[in-house]
Amino acid sequence: MQVAYFTGLRELEIREEEKPSLDRDDEVLVRIERVGVCGSDVHYYARGGIGDQRLSYPATLGHECAGTIEQVGPAVTGLGPGTRVAIDPAITCGECDQCRAGRVNTCRKLRFMGCPGEAPGAVAEYRVLPAANCLPIPDAMTLDQAVLVEPLAIALYAAKLGEVYPAARIAVFGAGPIGLGVLLCCKATAPCSVYVTDLLGPRVEMARRLGADWAGNPQDDDVVAEIARHEPWGLDLAFECSGDAACIDQAQSLLTPGGTLVLVGIPEEERIPFDVHTMRRRELTLKNVRRQKGCVAPTIRLIGEGHVDADPMVTHRFPLADIRDAFELVAGYRDGVVKAMIDLPSTR
Repeated sequence: MQVAYFTGLRELEIREEEKPSLDRDDEVLVRIERVGVCGSDVHYYARGGIGDQRLSYPATLGHECAGTIEQVGPAVTGLGPGTRVAIDPAITCGECDQCRAGRVNTCRKLRFMGCPGEAPGAVAEYRVLPAANCLPIPDAMTLDQAVLVEPLAIALYAAKLGEVYPAARIAVFGAGPIGLGVLLCCKATAPCSVYVTDLLGPRVEMARRLGADWAGNPQDDDVVAEIARHEPWGLDLAFECSGDAACIDQAQSLLTPGGTLVLVGIPEEERIPFDVHTMRRRELTLKNVRRQKGCVAPTIRLIGEGHVDADPMVTHRFPLADIRDAFELVAGYRDGVVKAMIDLPSTR
Protein backbone atom coordinates (compact mmCIF):
# COMPACT_ATOMS: atom_id res chain seq x y z
CA MET A 1 0.00 0.00 0.00
CA GLN A 2 1.02 3.64 -0.42
CA VAL A 3 1.79 5.79 2.64
CA ALA A 4 2.74 9.47 2.76
CA TYR A 5 5.61 10.66 4.96
CA PHE A 6 7.08 13.97 6.00
CA THR A 7 10.80 13.56 5.33
CA GLY A 8 11.96 17.11 6.13
CA LEU A 9 10.71 20.67 6.19
CA ARG A 10 8.36 21.10 3.22
CA GLU A 11 9.32 17.63 2.01
CA LEU A 12 6.87 14.78 1.38
CA GLU A 13 7.43 11.29 0.04
CA ILE A 14 5.09 8.45 -0.94
CA ARG A 15 6.37 5.02 0.13
CA GLU A 16 5.25 1.46 -0.43
CA GLU A 17 4.53 -0.62 2.67
CA GLU A 18 2.84 -3.87 3.61
CA LYS A 19 -0.88 -3.74 4.19
CA PRO A 20 -1.54 -3.83 7.95
CA SER A 21 -3.43 -6.63 9.70
CA LEU A 22 -5.69 -6.77 12.74
CA ASP A 23 -4.00 -7.40 16.08
CA ARG A 24 -6.99 -7.10 18.42
CA ASP A 25 -10.51 -8.47 18.40
CA ASP A 26 -11.99 -4.95 18.68
CA GLU A 27 -10.19 -3.49 15.68
CA VAL A 28 -11.20 -2.88 12.08
CA LEU A 29 -9.23 -2.51 8.87
CA VAL A 30 -10.28 0.61 6.97
CA ARG A 31 -9.54 1.44 3.38
CA ILE A 32 -8.83 5.16 3.62
CA GLU A 33 -10.31 6.91 0.60
CA ARG A 34 -10.31 10.60 1.44
CA VAL A 35 -8.13 12.83 3.66
CA GLY A 36 -8.46 16.54 4.34
CA VAL A 37 -5.45 18.83 4.73
CA CYS A 38 -5.73 20.48 8.15
CA GLY A 39 -4.00 23.61 9.40
CA SER A 40 -2.19 21.54 12.02
CA ASP A 41 -0.84 19.30 9.25
CA VAL A 42 0.54 22.42 7.60
CA HIS A 43 2.24 23.46 10.86
CA TYR A 44 4.11 20.14 10.79
CA TYR A 45 4.86 20.49 7.08
CA ALA A 46 6.17 24.07 7.14
CA ARG A 47 7.56 24.36 10.69
CA GLY A 48 8.28 20.81 11.79
CA GLY A 49 5.95 20.92 14.76
CA ILE A 50 3.35 22.65 16.90
CA GLY A 51 4.61 24.06 20.19
CA ASP A 52 6.62 21.36 21.93
CA GLN A 53 5.34 18.64 19.59
CA ARG A 54 8.19 18.22 17.12
CA LEU A 55 8.48 15.75 14.26
CA SER A 56 11.14 13.08 14.01
CA TYR A 57 11.59 12.25 10.33
CA PRO A 58 10.24 10.29 8.60
CA ALA A 59 6.77 10.88 10.03
CA THR A 60 3.31 9.87 8.82
CA LEU A 61 0.64 12.54 8.55
CA GLY A 62 -3.02 13.44 8.45
CA HIS A 63 -6.06 12.87 10.64
CA GLU A 64 -9.18 14.18 8.83
CA CYS A 65 -10.23 11.02 7.02
CA ALA A 66 -13.01 8.74 5.87
CA GLY A 67 -13.19 5.39 4.14
CA THR A 68 -14.73 1.93 3.93
CA ILE A 69 -14.28 -0.97 6.32
CA GLU A 70 -12.67 -3.99 4.73
CA GLN A 71 -12.32 -6.36 7.70
CA VAL A 72 -13.56 -6.48 11.30
CA GLY A 73 -12.31 -8.25 14.40
CA PRO A 74 -14.44 -11.00 16.01
CA ALA A 75 -15.56 -8.75 18.90
CA VAL A 76 -16.81 -5.96 16.63
CA THR A 77 -20.56 -5.44 16.32
CA GLY A 78 -22.53 -2.92 14.27
CA LEU A 79 -19.84 -2.63 11.60
CA GLY A 80 -18.97 -4.89 8.73
CA PRO A 81 -17.08 -5.04 5.45
CA GLY A 82 -18.41 -2.40 3.08
CA THR A 83 -19.53 0.01 5.82
CA ARG A 84 -18.53 3.58 5.00
CA VAL A 85 -17.28 5.44 8.07
CA ALA A 86 -16.25 8.80 9.41
CA ILE A 87 -13.22 8.43 11.65
CA ASP A 88 -12.52 9.96 15.04
CA PRO A 89 -8.70 10.27 14.98
CA ALA A 90 -8.37 10.46 18.80
CA ILE A 91 -7.67 7.01 20.24
CA THR A 92 -8.23 7.06 24.01
CA CYS A 93 -7.19 4.60 26.73
CA GLY A 94 -10.58 4.47 28.49
CA GLU A 95 -8.84 3.82 31.82
CA CYS A 96 -7.14 7.00 33.07
CA ASP A 97 -8.71 9.51 35.47
CA GLN A 98 -9.63 11.80 32.56
CA CYS A 99 -11.41 9.07 30.61
CA ARG A 100 -13.23 7.88 33.74
CA ALA A 101 -14.38 11.45 34.35
CA GLY A 102 -15.73 11.72 30.80
CA ARG A 103 -12.89 14.01 29.66
CA VAL A 104 -11.74 11.77 26.83
CA ASN A 105 -10.33 14.76 24.93
CA THR A 106 -7.70 15.17 27.66
CA CYS A 107 -6.97 11.45 28.03
CA ARG A 108 -3.58 10.97 29.68
CA LYS A 109 -2.60 8.36 27.09
CA LEU A 110 -4.41 9.77 24.07
CA ARG A 111 -3.00 8.71 20.70
CA PHE A 112 -3.96 11.06 17.87
CA MET A 113 -3.52 10.10 14.24
CA GLY A 114 -0.59 11.92 12.65
CA CYS A 115 0.76 13.41 15.89
CA PRO A 116 4.45 12.87 16.68
CA GLY A 117 4.99 9.66 18.65
CA GLU A 118 1.28 8.84 18.75
CA ALA A 119 -0.89 7.02 16.18
CA PRO A 120 0.03 6.54 12.49
CA GLY A 121 -1.23 9.27 10.17
CA ALA A 122 -4.27 8.93 7.95
CA VAL A 123 -2.60 9.42 4.57
CA ALA A 124 -2.27 5.73 3.81
CA GLU A 125 -4.35 3.34 1.74
CA TYR A 126 -5.19 1.26 4.81
CA ARG A 127 -5.22 1.80 8.55
CA VAL A 128 -6.13 -0.44 11.48
CA LEU A 129 -8.25 1.40 14.05
CA PRO A 130 -10.37 0.63 17.10
CA ALA A 131 -13.93 -0.04 15.99
CA ALA A 132 -15.08 2.61 18.47
CA ASN A 133 -13.31 5.28 16.38
CA CYS A 134 -15.21 4.40 13.21
CA LEU A 135 -18.74 5.73 12.94
CA PRO A 136 -21.02 4.62 10.10
CA ILE A 137 -22.38 7.37 7.88
CA PRO A 138 -25.77 7.56 6.13
CA ASP A 139 -26.00 6.28 2.57
CA ALA A 140 -26.64 9.80 1.29
CA MET A 141 -23.55 11.27 2.96
CA THR A 142 -20.52 11.78 0.73
CA LEU A 143 -16.99 10.91 1.76
CA ASP A 144 -16.11 14.60 1.57
CA GLN A 145 -18.80 15.27 4.15
CA ALA A 146 -17.51 12.40 6.26
CA VAL A 147 -14.04 13.96 6.26
CA LEU A 148 -15.52 17.29 7.34
CA VAL A 149 -17.10 15.60 10.35
CA GLU A 150 -13.80 15.84 12.27
CA PRO A 151 -13.23 19.63 11.99
CA LEU A 152 -16.95 20.29 12.36
CA ALA A 153 -17.01 18.18 15.53
CA ILE A 154 -14.39 20.53 16.97
CA ALA A 155 -16.54 23.48 15.93
CA LEU A 156 -19.65 21.93 17.49
CA TYR A 157 -17.75 21.26 20.72
CA ALA A 158 -16.61 24.90 20.74
CA ALA A 159 -20.22 26.06 20.29
CA LYS A 160 -21.33 23.79 23.14
CA LEU A 161 -18.49 24.99 25.37
CA GLY A 162 -19.45 28.57 24.61
CA GLU A 163 -23.06 27.75 25.49
CA VAL A 164 -24.61 29.31 22.39
CA TYR A 165 -28.21 30.32 23.03
CA PRO A 166 -31.07 32.02 21.13
CA ALA A 167 -30.44 35.70 20.30
CA ALA A 168 -26.77 35.43 21.28
CA ARG A 169 -24.44 38.01 19.76
CA ILE A 170 -21.35 36.22 18.51
CA ALA A 171 -18.07 36.98 16.74
CA VAL A 172 -15.82 34.47 15.02
CA PHE A 173 -12.25 35.62 14.42
CA GLY A 174 -10.72 33.60 11.59
CA ALA A 175 -12.71 32.07 8.73
CA GLY A 176 -10.62 28.99 8.04
CA PRO A 177 -12.32 25.57 8.17
CA ILE A 178 -12.66 25.65 11.97
CA GLY A 179 -13.96 29.23 12.10
CA LEU A 180 -16.43 28.56 9.31
CA GLY A 181 -17.45 25.40 11.14
CA VAL A 182 -18.08 27.43 14.29
CA LEU A 183 -20.25 29.80 12.24
CA LEU A 184 -22.27 26.87 10.87
CA CYS A 185 -22.62 25.12 14.22
CA CYS A 186 -23.64 28.28 16.07
CA LYS A 187 -26.30 28.93 13.46
CA ALA A 188 -27.47 25.31 13.67
CA THR A 189 -27.60 25.43 17.47
CA ALA A 190 -29.80 28.50 17.94
CA PRO A 191 -31.06 31.64 16.15
CA CYS A 192 -28.17 34.03 16.72
CA SER A 193 -26.22 36.86 15.13
CA VAL A 194 -22.71 35.92 13.98
CA TYR A 195 -20.02 38.39 12.86
CA VAL A 196 -16.94 36.96 11.14
CA THR A 197 -13.51 38.42 10.36
CA ASP A 198 -10.60 37.15 8.30
CA LEU A 199 -7.55 38.59 6.55
CA LEU A 200 -8.32 36.74 3.31
CA GLY A 201 -10.99 38.08 0.98
CA PRO A 202 -12.17 34.69 -0.35
CA ARG A 203 -12.72 33.46 3.19
CA VAL A 204 -14.71 36.55 4.07
CA GLU A 205 -16.88 35.83 1.03
CA MET A 206 -17.20 32.18 2.11
CA ALA A 207 -18.38 33.30 5.56
CA ARG A 208 -21.08 35.42 3.94
CA ARG A 209 -22.07 32.49 1.74
CA LEU A 210 -22.39 30.23 4.78
CA GLY A 211 -24.69 32.57 6.64
CA ALA A 212 -22.66 35.20 8.53
CA ASP A 213 -24.76 38.22 9.45
CA TRP A 214 -21.72 40.37 8.73
CA ALA A 215 -18.18 39.53 7.59
CA GLY A 216 -15.21 41.81 7.12
CA ASN A 217 -11.49 42.00 6.50
CA PRO A 218 -9.36 43.94 9.07
CA GLN A 219 -7.20 45.11 6.16
CA ASP A 220 -10.21 46.82 4.59
CA ASP A 221 -12.45 47.63 7.55
CA ASP A 222 -12.16 48.72 11.16
CA VAL A 223 -13.79 45.46 12.17
CA VAL A 224 -14.07 46.37 15.85
CA ALA A 225 -15.83 49.65 15.07
CA GLU A 226 -18.06 48.01 12.48
CA ILE A 227 -19.17 45.18 14.78
CA ALA A 228 -19.66 47.67 17.63
CA ARG A 229 -21.86 49.74 15.31
CA HIS A 230 -24.11 46.70 14.83
CA GLU A 231 -23.92 45.65 18.49
CA PRO A 232 -23.39 48.76 20.65
CA TRP A 233 -23.95 46.83 23.89
CA GLY A 234 -21.24 44.34 23.01
CA LEU A 235 -21.04 40.66 22.20
CA ASP A 236 -21.98 37.71 24.35
CA LEU A 237 -19.50 35.27 22.82
CA ALA A 238 -16.28 35.50 20.84
CA PHE A 239 -14.57 32.52 19.22
CA GLU A 240 -10.89 33.07 18.40
CA CYS A 241 -10.19 30.62 15.58
CA SER A 242 -7.17 32.20 13.88
CA GLY A 243 -4.39 31.78 16.43
CA ASP A 244 -3.60 35.49 16.03
CA ALA A 245 -3.01 37.32 19.31
CA ALA A 246 -4.39 40.56 17.81
CA CYS A 247 -7.79 38.87 17.54
CA ILE A 248 -7.77 38.16 21.26
CA ASP A 249 -7.44 41.89 21.91
CA GLN A 250 -10.25 42.60 19.46
CA ALA A 251 -12.47 39.99 21.11
CA GLN A 252 -11.88 41.39 24.59
CA SER A 253 -12.72 44.91 23.46
CA LEU A 254 -16.01 43.75 21.91
CA LEU A 255 -17.31 41.44 24.65
CA THR A 256 -20.05 42.71 26.92
CA PRO A 257 -19.53 42.41 30.70
CA GLY A 258 -19.99 38.76 31.62
CA GLY A 259 -19.14 37.67 28.07
CA THR A 260 -17.12 34.60 27.13
CA LEU A 261 -13.98 34.29 25.02
CA VAL A 262 -13.43 30.80 23.57
CA LEU A 263 -9.94 30.04 22.27
CA VAL A 264 -10.09 27.54 19.42
CA GLY A 265 -7.19 28.46 17.10
CA ILE A 266 -3.60 27.29 17.60
CA PRO A 267 -1.21 30.25 18.07
CA GLU A 268 2.36 30.13 16.84
CA GLU A 269 3.65 31.79 20.03
CA GLU A 270 4.17 29.88 23.26
CA ARG A 271 2.94 32.82 25.38
CA ILE A 272 0.30 35.44 24.60
CA PRO A 273 -0.35 38.54 26.75
CA PHE A 274 -3.90 39.38 27.82
CA ASP A 275 -5.38 42.69 28.86
CA VAL A 276 -6.01 41.40 32.35
CA HIS A 277 -7.76 44.57 33.48
CA THR A 278 -10.35 44.34 30.71
CA MET A 279 -10.88 40.68 31.61
CA ARG A 280 -11.16 41.60 35.31
CA ARG A 281 -13.36 44.68 35.07
CA ARG A 282 -15.80 43.07 32.66
CA GLU A 283 -15.66 39.72 34.46
CA LEU A 284 -15.02 37.94 31.18
CA THR A 285 -14.81 34.16 31.05
CA LEU A 286 -11.97 32.49 29.14
CA LYS A 287 -12.37 28.94 27.84
CA ASN A 288 -9.96 26.74 25.89
CA VAL A 289 -11.00 24.12 23.36
CA ARG A 290 -9.05 20.87 23.22
CA ARG A 291 -10.24 19.14 20.07
CA GLN A 292 -13.71 17.71 20.76
CA LYS A 293 -15.61 15.56 23.19
CA GLY A 294 -18.59 13.45 22.22
CA CYS A 295 -19.44 15.50 19.13
CA VAL A 296 -18.65 13.15 16.23
CA ALA A 297 -22.00 11.34 16.18
CA PRO A 298 -24.02 14.58 16.62
CA THR A 299 -22.03 16.16 13.79
CA ILE A 300 -22.85 13.24 11.49
CA ARG A 301 -26.51 13.86 12.29
CA LEU A 302 -26.20 17.61 11.71
CA ILE A 303 -24.76 17.00 8.25
CA GLY A 304 -26.86 13.96 7.40
CA GLU A 305 -30.13 15.66 8.33
CA GLY A 306 -29.24 18.84 6.43
CA HIS A 307 -28.90 21.18 9.43
CA VAL A 308 -25.37 22.07 8.30
CA ASP A 309 -24.20 22.47 4.71
CA ALA A 310 -20.41 22.54 4.73
CA ASP A 311 -19.98 21.37 1.12
CA PRO A 312 -18.81 24.80 -0.15
CA MET A 313 -15.80 24.56 2.17
CA VAL A 314 -14.24 21.88 -0.06
CA THR A 315 -12.53 24.08 -2.61
CA HIS A 316 -9.71 21.91 -4.00
CA ARG A 317 -8.99 18.25 -4.70
CA PHE A 318 -5.70 16.44 -5.39
CA PRO A 319 -4.65 12.85 -6.11
CA LEU A 320 -2.25 11.32 -3.61
CA ALA A 321 0.61 11.68 -6.08
CA ASP A 322 0.19 15.49 -5.93
CA ILE A 323 -0.01 15.77 -2.15
CA ARG A 324 2.92 18.18 -1.98
CA ASP A 325 1.06 20.56 -4.29
CA ALA A 326 -1.91 20.37 -1.92
CA PHE A 327 0.24 21.26 1.07
CA GLU A 328 1.94 24.11 -0.74
CA LEU A 329 -1.44 25.49 -1.78
CA VAL A 330 -2.80 25.39 1.79
CA ALA A 331 0.44 26.65 3.35
CA GLY A 332 0.40 29.65 1.01
CA TYR A 333 -3.35 30.33 1.33
CA ARG A 334 -3.43 30.39 -2.47
CA ASP A 335 -6.29 30.35 -4.95
CA GLY A 336 -8.99 30.93 -2.31
CA VAL A 337 -8.36 27.54 -0.70
CA VAL A 338 -10.46 26.66 2.33
CA LYS A 339 -10.30 22.87 2.46
CA ALA A 340 -8.15 20.74 0.16
CA MET A 341 -9.00 17.05 -0.15
CA ILE A 342 -6.63 14.22 -1.00
CA ASP A 343 -8.11 11.32 -2.98
CA LEU A 344 -6.34 8.07 -2.22
CA PRO A 345 -6.02 5.33 -4.84
CA SER A 346 -8.78 2.78 -5.20
CA THR A 347 -8.12 -0.78 -4.07
CA ARG A 348 -5.66 -2.43 -6.38
